[in-house]
Amino acid sequence: TRAERANLAGVRHILLVLSGKGGVGKSTLSTELALALRHAGKRVGILDVDLCGPSIPRMLRVQDSAVHQCDSGWVPVFVGQDKAIALMSIGFLLERPDDAVVWRGPKKNALIKQFVTDVAWGELDFLIVDTPPGTSDEHISTVEALRPFQLLGAVLVTTPQ
Repeated sequence: TRAERANLAGVRHILLVLSGKGGVGKSTLSTELALALRHAGKRVGILDVDLCGPSIPRMLRVQDSAVHQCDSGWVPVFVGQDKAIALMSIGFLLERPDDAVVWRGPKKNALIKQFVTDVAWGELDFLIVDTPPGTSDEHISTVEALRPFQLLGAVLVTTPQ
């Protein structure tokens, strides 16, 4: 729909961060990549679709923040003194940041689609999408929801073993 396109219309490049297993540093890499791009003068957003382990709000010390609604959807949380990194995470929607998310596939997939379509990102050079570990429905939902948009590509985080 037109509204969906509008929220990602100002995003120039989308980058997925993936791995085949957990604990390899996807969220750390996503966060460091966002900070490095920001340092290089780029406008950056992070979409944390790791629904069971939303760690990026804590990494960026904004875990106590709340998201708000605007006419075009959710307003992401802006990080840092200069408010230069836009962040959306399920961590902001939980009553307590350490709450576990135990949802079946359809509800997870609906939230991912909502995150892709209903966040008012504004103008961004890069949107970094931090995905859950593995190769699950959530990845398929994320890629399907992002299919109409120009994806830059993916970073696959691996370990030597």
